[in-house]
Amino acid sequence: MKNKHRENENIVENRELSIWEALLPVVILVCMLAYNVFVFGDDALNGSNQFILLLGGAIAAVIGFRNKVSYKQMMAEVAENVKSTTGALLILLMVGALSGTWLISGIIPSMIYYGLQILNPTIFLAASVIICAIISIATGSSWTTSATVGIALIGIGDALGISLGMTAGAVLSGAYFGDKLSPLSDTTNLAPVMAGGELFSHIKYMTLTTVPTIIVTLIIFIILGFTIDTGGTADTKAILVSIDKSFNITGWLFIVPLVVIFLIVKKAPPLLALLIGTLLGGVFALIFQPGIVATIGGAESLNFASAYKGILNAITVNTSIASDNATLNDLFSSKGMAGMLGTIWLIICAMVFGGIMDGIGALSRITKSLLGMAKTTFGLFASTVGSCLALNVTASDQYLAIVVPGKMFSKAYKDRGLAPENLSRTLEDSGTVTSVLIPWNTCGAYHSGVLGVGVGEYFFYAIFNWLSPITTLVFAAFGIKIKQLVASGSK
Repeated sequence: MKNKHRENENIVENRELSIWEALLPVVILVCMLAYNVFVFGDDALNGSNQFILLLGGAIAAVIGFRNKVSYKQMMAEVAENVKSTTGALLILLMVGALSGTWLISGIIPSMIYYGLQILNPTIFLAASVIICAIISIATGSSWTTSATVGIALIGIGDALGISLGMTAGAVLSGAYFGDKLSPLSDTTNLAPVMAGGELFSHIKYMTLTTVPTIIVTLIIFIILGFTIDTGGTADTKAILVSIDKSFNITGWLFIVPLVVIFLIVKKAPPLLALLIGTLLGGVFALIFQPGIVATIGGAESLNFASAYKGILNAITVNTSIASDNATLNDLFSSKGMAGMLGTIWLIICAMVFGGIMDGIGALSRITKSLLGMAKTTFGLFASTVGSCLALNVTASDQYLAIVVPGKMFSKAYKDRGLAPENLSRTLEDSGTVTSVLIPWNTCGAYHSGVLGVGVGEYFFYAIFNWLSPITTLVFAAFGIKIKQLVASGSK
């Protein structure tokens, strides 16, 4: 402890960085990331962005060395940062495992199967929001939802004579609602890590702004549905038949997600809830989808060896289940725990950058300036929203729009006595959902390409996405449900 105290004294004795010195690594990082995304496109997430974060950390270290901050001090901060993410990294791995067993057990396909049956031409747009929300919550991926059911809904909407922009807006509103609230979503896991919070507490607190926003979105789409002319019928028979051929669809499968929801409500540790959900998914796969488990296990019939191999493959590595419908093949795939390694890699590299920035005093200097400009709680929230939007525009990636502001603002919120849930919620309300509204952002480019609808066409109708940051600012302006930081030891 004495050595730790002595190191802290050394940091305090160093000359305080100027705001320009503190911001220089951030500015260079954003420029490098923007160019990197321009060059690599969607593939930037496969590793090049992670390396750019390390380069950003190296630039921050050079400034630290010039200010006589030792390598040991900087690495101590990096170690603390990485250590603080241990629980979240384990949760991410377990989320990947759960998605694998929920796929092969038929849980996710059953959600899609029953969701598609609520379609009705008059309320097609609102139904599309609901369907995509259900599927996105189940899969934790707006990208997968858009590329599968989203494409099908675009086709159905076109057949009904509904504007492609309207249908795409409904699809993306529902997809990002689910992506934002699903414990399977990487951004939902990433935001509380950056803010220093806890996953399920973050999700619960996020419903305060997310639920009113989706309700307003649904009301608008219902009104639109009654004011536009439609023709034809919403024929989803082919998709339903394909799902039914590939899986044994039954309502009994919903026992598993209900158990997980019950555990979450009862405040069971997240890892325990996800582990139980994963194991139950495996058991239900053996009961209801034995043929699928055997196939994944590399055998023609189910025995102990093929069951063991099939379940473990679904938990750990890439698993796909072929159907006779090309639209569904992408949806019927899961990457297991291995699929989460990219996000884990991103988090670790972000913690290196953030740790060095913290160690050289850059984050505290930036925070001090931000607090100086943000005289009120609303000002702090507005600064966070603005930073997330700016990074979505400049760095062109929603992950970075969460990582960089999250690390920069976490101390500012703490200094104001605000709980980390305030920051993590704001990061998602402004960083996650608005990425799809930027044409050159990876999310905007992806969804626009997949759905075949330009960002300009669906921008206005992606109501949930542009309304979310407005809602979070309204809550901040009127002091609605602003959670205060509880001091250690207090009740």
